[in-house]
Amino acid sequence: MEKTIEDPPTSAVLLDRCHFSQVIFNSVEKFYVPGGDITCYYTFAEHFIPRRKDWIGIFRVGWKTTREYYTFMWVALPSDINNKSAKQQEVQFKAYYLPKDDEYYQFCYVDQDGVVRGASIPFQFRPESEEDILVVTTKVCLVEEIEQHNKELFKENQELKDSCASLQKQNSSMQAELQRKQEELETLQSINKKLEQKVKEQKTCWETELLQLKEHNLKVSSENEKMGIRVDQLQAQLSTQEKEMEKLVQGDQDKAEQLEHLKNENDQLFLSLTEQREQQKKLQQIVEDMKQKETTAAKKQQELMDENFDLSRRLSENKIICDVLQRERERMERENDLLKKENSRLLSYMGLDFDSLPYQVPTSDQGGAGQNPGLVYGNPYSGIQESSAPSLLSIKKCFTCKSDFADEICDHTLEQQQMQTPCLNCPICDKTFPAREKQIFEDHVFCHSL
Repeated sequence: MEKTIEDPPTSAVLLDRCHFSQVIFNSVEKFYVPGGDITCYYTFAEHFIPRRKDWIGIFRVGWKTTREYYTFMWVALPSDINNKSAKQQEVQFKAYYLPKDDEYYQFCYVDQDGVVRGASIPFQFRPESEEDILVVTTKVCLVEEIEQHNKELFKENQELKDSCASLQKQNSSMQAELQRKQEELETLQSINKKLEQKVKEQKTCWETELLQLKEHNLKVSSENEKMGIRVDQLQAQLSTQEKEMEKLVQGDQDKAEQLEHLKNENDQLFLSLTEQREQQKKLQQIVEDMKQKETTAAKKQQELMDENFDLSRRLSENKIICDVLQRERERMERENDLLKKENSRLLSYMGLDFDSLPYQVPTSDQGGAGQNPGLVYGNPYSGIQESSAPSLLSIKKCFTCKSDFADEICDHTLEQQQMQTPCLNCPICDKTFPAREKQIFEDHVFCHSL
C-alpha cells in the first residue's frame, strides 16, 4: 500500500448513502498489465465542487467502508474550480504500489468527509491473453449494467435538481408572502425546523457512533481475550526470565572475578612485554654482531662441511668394519667356549681340578690390555708365556689396521674418535657447527627466528 505523510480521510458511511453519480470515471480498462503505471481519467458533475483533501483510491470489489482502500492518490484541484464546463481530470498510480493479485478492483472518488462521490467499473491486474477478447464474465456484465444505471441516475438527478431549483424559487416567493402576513408563525416554524434538523443530525450521528461503538466493543472483547492469553504467556516467560536472570547475575559475578584475574595477568604480561622488548633490542644488537661473524664464518663453514662429508664417509666405513669385528668377536667367543670345554676335559683326564691350578686369570683392570680379545676368560697358558717373554705384554695389535702399538691407543683408533666428535646441525638450513662452538650455533638458530 502506498505510504504517504498523511492518511486519507475515511468514514464508516454505508453504501446506500453514497452519491456515485457526482464523479464519472472515463476510459477504464477491463484489466491492466502488472508492472506498469496506470492513469485514471475522471470528470466532475456540473454542480460538484472538489475540495483540497479529496482522494481517489483503489478498492477491492465487495468493499463495505472507505477504510478498506488498497492504495490511494490525492486529487489535484482544477485551475478554475468555478468553471461549470466538464473537463476531464487524471491521476497516475505508480506500479510499485499497485495490487499483485488477479482480484477485481475499482476506482472510487472519496471527498474529504469520507463519502464516496463516484465509482468506476471493476477491472483486474493480469497479463493480456487471447481469452480476454472472447470470454466475457458475469462480473463484467454486471459492471456494465451498473454503469448504465449510474448514467440513468445521473440524468434523473439532474432533472430533480432542476425541478428543485424551480420549486425553491416558488417557495421563496411564497415564504416572502407568508413572512409579511405571519411573522410570528414564521419564526416558530424556523425554530421548529432547526430543532428537527438538529435532531436528525444528532440521530444520524448517534447511529454512526453506535455502530462504531459496537465494532469497537467487539474488537475490545476479542483483544481482551487475546490479552488474557498473552498475560499468561508473559507470566510464564517472566518466571523463566527471572531464573535466567539469576543465572546471568551469577555468571556476571564469575566473569567479574575472571576479569580481575585477567587484568592482573595483563599487567604481568605488560611488564614481561617491556622486558622482552628490551631483550629484543639487545638481541637485535647481537644479531647485527652475529651477521658480521656469519660473514667471516662462511668460508670456515664451507671447509667444515667438506670435512664433515669426509668424516661421514669414513664413519660409514668404520661402521662396516665394526660390524665385521662384531661378527669376528662372536665367532671367537664361540671358539673360546669350545676351548674351555676342551681344557676342562683335558684337566679332568689328567686328574687335575681347574680351580686348584696356581695360575689365576688376571682381572680387566690389571691385565685386560694384554689378553686375547677373542677369549672371555683369558688364555690359561698365558702365565707361562709371561714368565718367558715379559716384553710381549707391552706390545698391542690393532684389529682394524693390523699394526702394533705400545701406547694406550692406536693412531687409527684415535683418528676414529676424532671423526666421531659430535657436531651441531642447524634444523633450518642444515648448516653444521662443531660441538665446541655451541654459542655460535645457538646465535645462528636465533637469527632464523627474527
